[in-house]
Amino acid sequence: MTVNAPEKVCVIIAAKDAADTISKAIASALREEAVGEVVVVDDGSSDGTDAAALAADDGSGRLVVARFEKNRGPSAARNHAIDISTSPLIAILDADDFFFPGRFAAMQAESGWDLIADNIGFIHHDPALAIEPERFQARTRQLSLIDFVEGNISKRGVRRGEIGFLKPVIRRAFMLAHGLRYDEDLRLGEDYDLYLRALAHGARYKVIDHCGYGAVVRANSLSGAHRTDDLRRLYEAERRLRQTPGLLKPEEARMVERHERHIKARYDLRHILDVKAREGKGAAIRHLLSHPASAPAVLSGVLADKWEAHAGKGRQSQPPVPAGKLRYLLPGVPVAQR
Repeated sequence: MTVNAPEKVCVIIAAKDAADTISKAIASALREEAVGEVVVVDDGSSDGTDAAALAADDGSGRLVVARFEKNRGPSAARNHAIDISTSPLIAILDADDFFFPGRFAAMQAESGWDLIADNIGFIHHDPALAIEPERFQARTRQLSLIDFVEGNISKRGVRRGEIGFLKPVIRRAFMLAHGLRYDEDLRLGEDYDLYLRALAHGARYKVIDHCGYGAVVRANSLSGAHRTDDLRRLYEAERRLRQTPGLLKPEEARMVERHERHIKARYDLRHILDVKAREGKGAAIRHLLSHPASAPAVLSGVLADKWEAHAGKGRQSQPPVPAGKLRYLLPGVPVAQR
């Protein structure tokens, strides 16, 4: 009986000013037997990220380092990596994160998927500490488009844990069949947007309880420094998807519209705060009066911020994570309960 060898994985790393962390990310990927390629795209760094990446080569011939002279954003960097790679499976690794040993074996033991994700362990301390992730009860779940979108609506007062943070492995054949690439106009939510479009095209998205991805939480993370205009681009992308004739079922379109309103409300609040910062309170009030549709989101956002600030005095809103421990995105509970 012939047993087919597991399909090889291409690990894609978009890197911007990541010279201090890129070697750990690359080493964790090259350590995996399932990895056939590691493609790093230096997105216009000024700190020698490309040289640091090349220095992490293990001599196996699997590492490719490309460079953009000017910053073009993570979507463009990832698209370029996809274009110059060939492995049938694609995995995304952020330049300041890493894989726990043996990440891909649990995924490749599963069948019947176009995207498959495992749990993420968030590290709030020195990532050099030796950490072993918990092994949850073996269980797989299928994510529908509605599950996915609902799981990406953040809640105030709750530590962020949207399902869009998951880092699925994607079948290249599915992306090619449906013309899927990252939207290069997006610098916020580009992963969410890609996975949403994949689900809209019928992707089978499976989640397993195994934890193989280590995400290092950093105060200076680029993902936390998005611009107000990035929010606008994201909700406009959702609107275009929702309005594409025949793509979504009515209940799916309603859920996408709910998330779109969620992002639009965040945009409206950020935009009015920008106007206030640039031109003063009077200008912010005049802008609000001339855009009455945004008033509910702005007023509720301001009141919620003030309430959280008041309620948070004298106490920590979230308990600290002890050194040597991980906080998990999916703490062993169903992905979505409605």
